[in-house]
Amino acid sequence: MGGRKSKVSLERIDAQRWRIPKHGRMLADGVLFANQALIDELRGDPCVEQLANVAQLPGLVGPAMAMPDIHWGYGFPIGGVAAFDLDEGVISPGGVGYDINCGVRLLASNLDRSAVDDEGTLERLLDALYRRIPSGVGSSRDDLRLKKRTMAAVLESGAAWAVEQGYGESKDLERIEAGGCIAQADPEAVSERAVQRGLEQVGTLGSGNHFCELAVVEEVYDPIVAAGFGLALQRLTVMIHTGSRGLGYQVCDDSIVRLMRATSKYRIEVPDRQLCCAPLSSAEGRQYLGAMSAAANFAFANRQLLTHCVREAFAEIWGTTPIEVVYDVCHNIAKIEEHVVAGEARKLCVHRKGATRAFPAHHPELPASLRELGQPVLVPGDMGRYSFVLAAQPGALELSFGSSCHGAGRLLSRSAALKASRGRRIIDELARLGVKVRAASRKTLDEELPEAYKDVAQVVDVVEKAGIASKVAKLRPLGVIKG
Repeated sequence: MGGRKSKVSLERIDAQRWRIPKHGRMLADGVLFANQALIDELRGDPCVEQLANVAQLPGLVGPAMAMPDIHWGYGFPIGGVAAFDLDEGVISPGGVGYDINCGVRLLASNLDRSAVDDEGTLERLLDALYRRIPSGVGSSRDDLRLKKRTMAAVLESGAAWAVEQGYGESKDLERIEAGGCIAQADPEAVSERAVQRGLEQVGTLGSGNHFCELAVVEEVYDPIVAAGFGLALQRLTVMIHTGSRGLGYQVCDDSIVRLMRATSKYRIEVPDRQLCCAPLSSAEGRQYLGAMSAAANFAFANRQLLTHCVREAFAEIWGTTPIEVVYDVCHNIAKIEEHVVAGEARKLCVHRKGATRAFPAHHPELPASLRELGQPVLVPGDMGRYSFVLAAQPGALELSFGSSCHGAGRLLSRSAALKASRGRRIIDELARLGVKVRAASRKTLDEELPEAYKDVAQVVDVVEKAGIASKVAKLRPLGVIKG
């Protein structure tokens, strides 16, 4: 997918882990979570070399890691995880990505599959969701547009701002990573151009791999944990996958320019200019952390407003219907977290680029309602198969700085997917699988055809067997809203 072939060698650690031995300028090993079948698909892929490149960045703590949904990305591979010392380490936009705090929110209704057994009801619900959720490039919804004077509050407070405006309830915030607000946010570090791009895009889905998916809980693996998450067999759910939209993209674009200069200024040698970075202790590093965190808060607010849109759609069909937040997780973020390294508690900057936080039961950052269960880990698959809800396990802290996979991971590039879809009607193929689609663009639908992705069940199997997270429930899609 990423161009030239990689010549990096891999050594097996155990059934679910592989090592790129430390060599050359690498400061530590690279560790890749994968089974044999996934490794066979990855041999020679340049994303493996990208992981080795990450291991060359200053101040790295532990190995550079990648989840089993790894694929080629900008700078870091997508699926990459790396932690850095606050004094000697760096922060890199390539370790976060352009869509800052692209993430997933799962909602659970109190309705069962039988509520949409009538095809007319299912069609009306999907139509209602499609009308209320702005989808596609440049989409907006007039009643959700921001005034410029309110943007600073959004960037500073995140999902809490949306709740204060009446778009949700305070209990929603308990089920969002970091309570829906990253404390390091600095609205002043966000450019005017980024602000302008965000004014009309809060409460919008966007295009690409973003989606809103109506699904049913098809299988429950752990009834006790599922009940604690608010899930039950045959229950209707809605999954929202989107991020910070044009605002986050602009923050990344602006920051890459500054950090390219910082890489030279601080004489940091990087094997790939896409790994441009700055010391976390520097003015440039602090500025990026502040702007990136502000964009992350915008994404939290965005998903909160989309939750409001979902509730509106369900109310149109059934009247007052409880829609509860199961959880909301980031998967493009760099966060200051405390982790135990060699028996010592240390504050680190953990980059998760296409990887999801996974904090186990009893972790102090979890709300009381999840303290005994562990954090929900949301892993969407492709449009035609299934998604999974996992519960984080203690092994996540021991093995991956509390990180897990974030999805299926692409097998085909967008251009290859378009080529594979030529002459086909993907919308009809999905209908034959029992999945109804509302899409703003046929091109986006073709780029996201199911075969463009790995089988997410295989990806989930790796993290479960590694002890990172365990399966709680499987969700089967009934309808998808795409940009």
